[in-house]
Amino acid sequence: MIDAKGPFPVLVSACLLGVNCRYDGGHSLCQELVRFLPRIWAVPVCPEQMGGLPTPRPPVDIVGGNGVDVLNGSARCISRTGEDVTRAFIKGAQEALKLARIAGANLFLGKGRSPSCGVRTPYCEGPDGEGLGVTVALLRQEGMEVLELDPEGPLPTSALMKYL
Repeated sequence: MIDAKGPFPVLVSACLLGVNCRYDGGHSLCQELVRFLPRIWAVPVCPEQMGGLPTPRPPVDIVGGNGVDVLNGSARCISRTGEDVTRAFIKGAQEALKLARIAGANLFLGKGRSPSCGVRTPYCEGPDGEGLGVTVALLRQEGMEVLELDPEGPLPTSALMKYL
C-alpha cells in the first residue's frame, strides 16, 4: 500500500475529473469536486477503459438485473450494438478495486447514472427501474463506501468530511 502522507486517498470516476473517457468520448467534469481536490488524494479510474473497452464506445445496458447480478452471473452487460461486454465490465471493476487497495482508499466517488460507477443507474433491469453499476457493486461487496456524484449537483461534503 502507498503511504499517502497528507490528503486521504479517494477513488474517483475519472470523467468527474474532466478526463474524456465517457462512452461518448466526453467527460462529466464536476466543478464542485475540482474545488474540493486539495483536501483529498484523488485516484482516478475509468473501469470501462480499464476493462479494455475503447473510447468512444456504444452505450451499455445491464440486462437481467443490476451490477450485483452481473457479478453473480445472472445478468449481462450488453452494448446497444448487441455485443456482450460483461467480461470487460467485470475486469474493469476488479482493476478499480486493485487500485483502491494499492492506494488505501476506502471511499469511491462514482459518476451517477453509469452502468459501471452509478449507485442508481437507470441502465439496468432492476426491480424499481434503477440499480447498482458493476464497479459500485464490487466495491460495496468489498466493504468500500460509495457516494454517487451528479456533475451538476452539490458535492456531498458532509459525507466526505468523515474521511478528512
